[in-house]
Amino acid sequence: MAVRDVLAALLVALLLGLAFVAIKVGLETLPPLLLTALRFLFAAFPAVLFVRPPRAPARLVLAFGLFHGVALFGLMFLAIALGMPAGLSSLVVQVQVFFTIGLAFALFRERPGGLQVVGGAVAACGVAIIAAWQAQSAALLPLLMVLAAALAWAAANLVVKAAGAIDMLAFMVWASLAATPPLLLLSLVFEGPAAAAHGLARADWRTGAVILFIAYPVTLLAFPLWNRLLARYPAATVAPFALLVPVVGIASTNWFLGEPFEPAEAVGGGLILTGIALNVLAARRKRARGGRGEPASGSASPPRALSAR
Repeated sequence: MAVRDVLAALLVALLLGLAFVAIKVGLETLPPLLLTALRFLFAAFPAVLFVRPPRAPARLVLAFGLFHGVALFGLMFLAIALGMPAGLSSLVVQVQVFFTIGLAFALFRERPGGLQVVGGAVAACGVAIIAAWQAQSAALLPLLMVLAAALAWAAANLVVKAAGAIDMLAFMVWASLAATPPLLLLSLVFEGPAAAAHGLARADWRTGAVILFIAYPVTLLAFPLWNRLLARYPAATVAPFALLVPVVGIASTNWFLGEPFEPAEAVGGGLILTGIALNVLAARRKRARGGRGEPASGSASPPRALSAR
């Protein structure tokens, strides 16, 4: 990889890891669904006034908005608001890699390799350890919500695959527009106008900074950058940088927010990272056996460790 592309990959990992600190800070004042809605509202406006719709079927834009915006981040923000540590969330949600492989097999009959299956089993053991630990403190529901968010992320990955080689910035902008109305409606129904008004009244400069950060650098910069790298290089070359996201997430939430990282969580997290690393190794071996050159356009292989952020 060129030096500038390595720096771009590191920037993506940094932004997405720091996003979990921002989410935690934003939830101190705003209800989770409202915060999620505001994220995508600002990601859509004013960009939607200047960015042309992507050359993709409207149903795919809508589907991505629902899976990526409503399900993935709606559930993620709710889980963190209910007590799931933000740093741990950044790690557990990476099991989306294996959900993506499973969905690709179920829907497209893309059979995973033996090493990928082993990696998935190792990661599942890590999730089980974390689940057992969380259950002791009655925090199992938030963990299940993060796992459901990971499943939604996997579905969003397959939508991106179906969309093919398109302008990902335009895709993100218009999908953000599609996600905003249902998120606002869910916030109104489940959180209520009183909670929204109370949260907005308590909002300060930090709240505004959080919304702008997760809307623009995270949503409209990190994601298109990542997909540009996937279009330029093999997925097996780029994917290892995704392993830095939970590292940054855990380190930053511990440093800035004082979130503890318990020994059981460290063991489970280590198994998850090991499973993802095995998946990356499997992709490298598969490519080496194929003996192909680097693709000129984006690969649609499902096991991307970071393809729908």
